[in-house]
Amino acid sequence: MTDTTRKAVHFGAGNIGRGFVGLLLHEGGYEVVFSDVATALVDAINGAHEYTVHEVGEGGRDRVVTGFRAIDSAADPDRVAAEVATADVVTTAVGPTVLRFIAPHIVAGLALRDPDAPPLQVMACENAIGATDTLKAHMQQSAGAGWDALAARAVFANTAVDRIVPGQPEGGGIDVTVEPFFEWAIERLPFGEHPPRIPGAHFVDDLGPYIERKLFTVNTGHATAAYLGARAGLEKISDALADESVAAGVAAALEETSALLAAKHGFSAEDLAEYRTTILGRFRNPALPDTVRRVGRQPLRKLSRHERFVGPAAEAAERGLAVDGLLAAIGAALVFDDAEDQQSVELKRYLQALDATAFTEQIMGLESEHPLFPRLTRVVEAAKPA
Repeated sequence: MTDTTRKAVHFGAGNIGRGFVGLLLHEGGYEVVFSDVATALVDAINGAHEYTVHEVGEGGRDRVVTGFRAIDSAADPDRVAAEVATADVVTTAVGPTVLRFIAPHIVAGLALRDPDAPPLQVMACENAIGATDTLKAHMQQSAGAGWDALAARAVFANTAVDRIVPGQPEGGGIDVTVEPFFEWAIERLPFGEHPPRIPGAHFVDDLGPYIERKLFTVNTGHATAAYLGARAGLEKISDALADESVAAGVAAALEETSALLAAKHGFSAEDLAEYRTTILGRFRNPALPDTVRRVGRQPLRKLSRHERFVGPAAEAAERGLAVDGLLAAIGAALVFDDAEDQQSVELKRYLQALDATAFTEQIMGLESEHPLFPRLTRVVEAAKPA
């Protein structure tokens, strides 16, 4: 246990939960209560007194985490609710599609919470725009007519998070290997005069530009390297970036997203070029054993309307900006083939079952009258199995 009265409940005890969010919460003086449905992982966490986050690459160091425990939320939801009821902070790193499943646990905790206690500070730390807003909407739906009585017991802040946490080496236990770089930007205004204490996080008045800069550079670039690398038969992300053709494809896509970010948010071209260089340097880190299969998984989500490819390509097309690099990345994503990834299997099935127009409308969510639509349907048609 840590010598503190602050407590954070974190949903998602996986590598990002332990190696990024949980680490920073620990360093902020919070006792961290992990909630997860993976029984073996919960047992492993509860069987340990500490774990180490290994930062690999230039400037990296080992960081030891203590003062944590874990709950199996599937087996003991009442205990999760009780912990939420007395927590100061709730965070998540479960993936955007899982937020609806954890919302009832937080609602149950709010129902038990002392109405006179300071409001629970809720932040969803996901690779998605407005993830905390999404979580709040799921909570409202879960609470139904009871939401009005609970609403004042929590405050909600969107965040933008960035740290590469690759697939972990065998036999590492609950230790986590990560890159040294991280960024955690948090909306300032919802917390008023009492923001959470999270060392290394920075609080901003307008989170939108930071979220989109990260999503359309880090996530777009990472996924582009994965899909182009997979198509080239390469295994690691670092190998993909070492390939001249793949590197050129990634650079082309990111130059287009940077042009959009400059036009939309006023970022300077020089700052964006420096940011791209930093990002690509992180991807090339040979100490991170990241694979194109891990980064490329869940292609259906990544090809959806407001995600890292179609989202910026659509906005760029609306402004008359170039989209050739993004369309090339989309073409590579459409042929990503991993029999062990459910979405990859589903993607192949949709490509076989739907014509290009229907696929673009139904799977990518793009309206037929959109200026990008004709070009995107041609990319889909070219990716369809013979």
